[in-house]
Amino acid sequence: MVICVDEKPHIQALERAQGYLRLSDGKTLTGFSHEYKRHGTSTLFAALEVATGMVKAGHYRRRRRRAFLDFLNEVVRDYSPDVELHVILDNLSTHKPKHDRWLARHPNVYLHFTPTHASWLNQIEVWFSLLARGALKGASFRNIRELRTAIDRFITAYLETAAPFQWRAAKVHAKSLTNTYSDLCH
Repeated sequence: MVICVDEKPHIQALERAQGYLRLSDGKTLTGFSHEYKRHGTSTLFAALEVATGMVKAGHYRRRRRRAFLDFLNEVVRDYSPDVELHVILDNLSTHKPKHDRWLARHPNVYLHFTPTHASWLNQIEVWFSLLARGALKGASFRNIRELRTAIDRFITAYLETAAPFQWRAAKVHAKSLTNTYSDLCH
């Protein structure tokens, strides 16, 4: 089973100032101003099962190795001990300790790391983009509990129609490499 795992740290619970603007022609607009109050942050760890598109997530106060391992324990618990789990991760230091006792205790788990500066290859990043657009963009939260509730509601709705992501490119355009700074200035 291939699982893509990562975290979305420091998701801010912002309470946005909302209001109405009455225009000179009598029409009224509603929207958000640039002002907001901060009510703390939350870190979301998430795992995407590549074959099904199903997502498992966990809320944590901070992004630490202990929280990461706690989340991985939850993920591993969902599978039979005889299932090989191939976990795709980026190169964050909390994912790669020098002497990993956790990995030694889980011989059926294999960690695979995306190349440096290529975390976009991890499909959970696609899901984080859906989360940001579907539940976080422009939203207003009075506290961290409201933020986490909105995320959980998004996950519940997403899971009803979850499916594997299919990456496709209509056309790839070849581009020659530039050799010097002066080539870039043309």
